[in-house]
Amino acid sequence: MANAISANRAELLAIANSVATEKLIDKAIVIEAIEEAIQRAARARFGQENDIRAKLDPMTGDLRLWRVVEVVEQVDDYFKQVDLERGTSLQAGAAIGDFIVDPLPAIDLGRIDAQSAKQVIFQRVREADRERQYGEYKDRTNEVITGVVKSVEFGHIIVNLGRAEGVIRRDQQIPREMVRMGDRIRAIITKVVRETRGPQIFLSRAHPDFMKKLFAQEVPEIYDGIIEIKAAARDPGSRAKIGVISYDGSIDPVGACVGMKGSRVQAVVQELQGEKIDIIPWSEDTATFVVNALQPATVSRVVLDEDEGRIEVVVPDDQLSLAIGRRGQNVRLASQLTGRAIDIMTEADSSEKRQREFIERSTMFQEELDVDETLAQLLVAEGFTELEEVAFVGPEELAAIEGFDEELAQELQSRAQEALEKREAAARELRRSLGVEDALAEMPHLSEAMLVTLGKAKIRTLDDLADLATDELIAKKRSEPRRGGRERPEDKGGVLGEYGLTEEQGNEIIMAARAHWFADEDVIEEAADADSTP
Repeated sequence: MANAISANRAELLAIANSVATEKLIDKAIVIEAIEEAIQRAARARFGQENDIRAKLDPMTGDLRLWRVVEVVEQVDDYFKQVDLERGTSLQAGAAIGDFIVDPLPAIDLGRIDAQSAKQVIFQRVREADRERQYGEYKDRTNEVITGVVKSVEFGHIIVNLGRAEGVIRRDQQIPREMVRMGDRIRAIITKVVRETRGPQIFLSRAHPDFMKKLFAQEVPEIYDGIIEIKAAARDPGSRAKIGVISYDGSIDPVGACVGMKGSRVQAVVQELQGEKIDIIPWSEDTATFVVNALQPATVSRVVLDEDEGRIEVVVPDDQLSLAIGRRGQNVRLASQLTGRAIDIMTEADSSEKRQREFIERSTMFQEELDVDETLAQLLVAEGFTELEEVAFVGPEELAAIEGFDEELAQELQSRAQEALEKREAAARELRRSLGVEDALAEMPHLSEAMLVTLGKAKIRTLDDLADLATDELIAKKRSEPRRGGRERPEDKGGVLGEYGLTEEQGNEIIMAARAHWFADEDVIEEAADADSTP
């Protein structure tokens, strides 16, 4: 390349063609890089103050060199300006204010100039090559790609993809998988990031989507859309579960994925280093899907808690260890597959829990409503669990309970409302003792109990509340530990995460707390306008 600038025109075109072909970039980009290199070298020869241009004809290889000057009456800058007499000698009919070209003689560049030009060309070619790589891979996320292992650096696998390089980070590899330089390896593209040093192509062999794509390659019905993998969960290198559904009643989705004598699923298992895969039928009914997801364990009963997003699963005593799995693997994968937190308990545990809750709720009603044990137990047996339910349910529902009448129903509701008012008053007193401003009590959706929780978290003013993001306020605590046991701050949930506020309610609270900021800005603007009025 050192001879590129001083080469004849045929050699310049040959260099441009070879570089463009080798790097798979547009020849015009290489031509522009050569022109820029010549321009820089010419400025170094004739003066940096000159506006020098170079043009290389991509067809003939002819190289023209000139400087651009302005025609003026009085010349102040001899590098970029000429008078009218000089201007008309360069270009017939030139007038004041015209920009014209002043041809420059060909230059024979020395070693230093050629080296500088070489660096310019290499830089432009590198930039173009990086842009080509990014453009080629940016829309290929979630695609399985095959490459060759180039190296292993600090536990991360560098993969040669042919026209670019990708990286499989340590946490995206299959545990205990051994790879060596030169091995062919398949992975899924999870993310492509543009960076100054070139695009970063992140690959994964541990992502559930990698397993989905492998099944699509092995099972024609999935590729054709007849069968769909609705959910997938993996413990990479150990075990996985997928939920499948068939849109053709004559095709069994589980059998199609398993294949004749297990040929299809075994091809995926071998690629995943022996990972055991449970293929289960997907169902829109959450309870049915949970029962399927916990296979091979037998489930006796499923109780859904929609408010908490949790599922309580009761299994026979002899099925407990099977349902939980080794180190909790089975229930953890089932939880990931269904997107719900799953609590496993035996029949005995479930019975004990129900009895304990029955006693706790009965005792609460006895104390708060000042009723006898029989009446309190009757309320619990009818499904009442909280004072709010008794206080605000339709009176006819209470009166419909066997042994109750309208008078008793009204009395119970009156007592329940009084008890709630006492709770609210006690919480208000505690909230104020914690230093929580009364202004926070005016925020929508916030009860006195919530304000006490905010006070204990040292959120006591409107500004304290306004500084929070919605997730910091309402996010629920992460029910399942992250892989590797690492806990992040957001895993602990929001300050009011235990109260089950929705995202919409959280946004309303935060925006209401911030309203005074905008009001203050309006007051300042009005005051400024008043001061500026004559």
